[in-house]
Amino acid sequence: MPCYRLNDELWFPPVEAAEEYGLLAVGGDLSPERLLLAYSLGVFPWYSPGEPILWWSPNPRCVLFPSGLHISRSLKRFMRNKPYRISFNENFTEVIHWCRSLRAGLDGSGTWITSEMEKAYTCLHQLGFAHSVECWDGDQLVGGLYGICIGRCFYGESMFSRSDNASKVVLVNLMEYLQQKGFEFLDCQQTTDHLISMGAQEISRQEFQQYLQRAAVPPYGPLTSQFG
Repeated sequence: MPCYRLNDELWFPPVEAAEEYGLLAVGGDLSPERLLLAYSLGVFPWYSPGEPILWWSPNPRCVLFPSGLHISRSLKRFMRNKPYRISFNENFTEVIHWCRSLRAGLDGSGTWITSEMEKAYTCLHQLGFAHSVECWDGDQLVGGLYGICIGRCFYGESMFSRSDNASKVVLVNLMEYLQQKGFEFLDCQQTTDHLISMGAQEISRQEFQQYLQRAAVPPYGPLTSQFG
């Protein structure tokens, strides 16, 4: 199994070499080049403060296809009243800040979004690869999510909610947008009951790699974001 290499310092082992629980590699950095290579391969960083950077390729993988989105009757009723305003890429910095701070706890140890990750993904946003969806109640940011877009795949990273159904409304609007733009799927990375209730499903690592190919993710397509 050959490794995936851009140069002598920028490479990953083949995803098939991942441990049974999904760990593929340890170490490296969060440079834009390494992060974009990782996501192109279906690999993402996830680690706790004080740990080395851990790179993951889960099997199975949780994904949500635009056509498979399930919206409950109660959420449909809630959304008909249009209680929130939704925006895209209006305030990425605040979205990732809230995603981090609401999970951190008093000692800051309860989140995988370290300060270096916050800086790294903000850099990817400035480069046009990281995107946010915001949910507003008046001028208050009450919910949002952010992720990485390469080709026709959106890799969801984190979301937050400070008001009733805010994160669900954000997810619905994102999925509707992805469907309009012809995206293949939303990568949810980890399985949760909340995501399953909204139509997410688990697929094998091999199937996930096939969907990356369909989504024109490198090396099957150019390194571009088709989100905007």
